[in-house]
Amino acid sequence: MTKPAATPPFPTSLGVSTPETITLLGQDLAADLMGKVGFGELAMWLVTQRRPTPSQVRVFEAVLVALADHGFTPTAIAARLTYLSAPDSVQGALAAGLLGGGSRFLGVTEDAGRFLSDALAQVKESGDALPADDAGWDALALAAVTRARAERKFVPGLGHPVHKVTDPRTAVLIKIAAEEGLRGPHLRLFEAIGRVHPQVLGRTLPLNGAGTCGAALADLGLPPDLLRGFALLARTAGLLGHLAEEKRRPIGMDVYLNVEHNTDYQPPEPT
Repeated sequence: MTKPAATPPFPTSLGVSTPETITLLGQDLAADLMGKVGFGELAMWLVTQRRPTPSQVRVFEAVLVALADHGFTPTAIAARLTYLSAPDSVQGALAAGLLGGGSRFLGVTEDAGRFLSDALAQVKESGDALPADDAGWDALALAAVTRARAERKFVPGLGHPVHKVTDPRTAVLIKIAAEEGLRGPHLRLFEAIGRVHPQVLGRTLPLNGAGTCGAALADLGLPPDLLRGFALLARTAGLLGHLAEEKRRPIGMDVYLNVEHNTDYQPPEPT
């Protein structure tokens, strides 16, 4: 008789529960974490599996605050209209808003982090040292922007649909990172891009807050391919705020009726 194969183990270093306890990251959830660890600290700890320092937590939470909400963005409108259609499905409304986090909204955080990480990786692969001064960073930034332009690619983190001159978040995030000794190579390269891009693009664009957040998160050692997740984590709080406000002071029906009553139907063009 063939002996049944043993069930393979499913390893995790995150959490596990018994009838009496919950263990999270090697800590007793109830005794060691609740009331003692902030949510931002825990979120970063869960991803890195290393407890962040107070300096890292300050920068990380500044990023979360910077990305939480910007008013009636497409993500917020999508969440509110979904809630209008299905008020019994808060999770659906939140999901609708989060699904809109892409290359134009929220995804810039990840795109900028990837762009900067790739440029820095090329320096390391060449065996060269990272720049020691602003002139060196400017030269590296100029090469990265020129390469992107030649490949007809956008430089993520440049420009903003509302903040045409200065994004008010950018300088503050850089200042906080500098105060905590965490203004690392990604932020330095991003700042240099802000200085040199007019030479290549022929116009001056602001460094936007989402791109700055991506640079700051990358300097915290967080994986570039997960950075969008942190933007979505932050925006979840903002979307929940929009849904709460939609309950108190709804605008979803007005948005829907405004579009409905101003529809300009145009017959399809003949083929």
